[in-house]
Amino acid sequence: MEPIQKSLQKWMRNHKQFQQRFNQMKQEVLQSPEIKNLVSEHPSLTNSEVEKQLIKLYEYQSQSKNCEKCPSREACINILPGHVPQAEVVGTEIKLVYNKCRRERKQEHHRKQRSLISSLHMPKEILEAKIDRLDFKDDDRAQAVQSTVQYLEGIDEQLPSKGLYFHGPFGVGKTYFLGVIANELSEKNIASMIIYMPEFVREIKASIKNDSMNDKIEAFKKTPVLMLDDIGAESQSAWFRDEVLGSILQYRMMERLPVFFTSNYTLNELEKVLMTSNRGDTDQVKAQRITERIHQLSDMVPVYGQNRRGS
Repeated sequence: MEPIQKSLQKWMRNHKQFQQRFNQMKQEVLQSPEIKNLVSEHPSLTNSEVEKQLIKLYEYQSQSKNCEKCPSREACINILPGHVPQAEVVGTEIKLVYNKCRRERKQEHHRKQRSLISSLHMPKEILEAKIDRLDFKDDDRAQAVQSTVQYLEGIDEQLPSKGLYFHGPFGVGKTYFLGVIANELSEKNIASMIIYMPEFVREIKASIKNDSMNDKIEAFKKTPVLMLDDIGAESQSAWFRDEVLGSILQYRMMERLPVFFTSNYTLNELEKVLMTSNRGDTDQVKAQRITERIHQLSDMVPVYGQNRRGS
């Protein structure tokens, strides 16, 4: 009998605590300005109807409506993270509808913009490059900064048919300009693809084995904006130069699709590099054909300054 009495006492004690918590919650809900407004705007919500739907009102009242109670999107306190409740009254019934909060919409927009930038082996720093991080006071890179800003400001409903060819010494930040342009283009809902040339050569070689080469080449041909980083640094065969790179550049030239480049070489220097294949064969005519396409596809932009990668 004694254990039953103890259990009964425990239940009564817990029940009393529950009632206290419930009454406190009830007062908080009913005294809330937003709940008072909701009830006053809908005469159908009588006291009895409010009592019936008190838990639903508590769910609505206790959550953040404008991210004011949430430290961040990741630390959202709401039942459905990233969403805020909206109370709708139909007759005597209160319905809660959840909509995306401003932080969730911002993150979703950012994810959408990021999805517009494809990359092949590019560092995170480049993919997060922003125009406001460019050093506008650096005289050595003034021309490059000016050319980049002018290009972006000149974009309207139709992309220019030519890109930019950034050339200069190792480590002066040429690739960063590609990242800036790619991110600014994504803000305009223009997709781009950035390719690190040495990895591009390896990717094409590997794709021969799994029959995906043609699909990849087609993607490089047809992406709205193509960016080839560090052209001239790759060890390439005459086949890659003529059949892969040449065909991509030819297609984009004919279709008036812009290409951006970075290189440690001027166009004349690049021609000499492209003349010799990794087997030692030389062919100046075919190298000239590549550099002529590059000239047709981009405007030359020198980049100078100190080595930003250190020694």
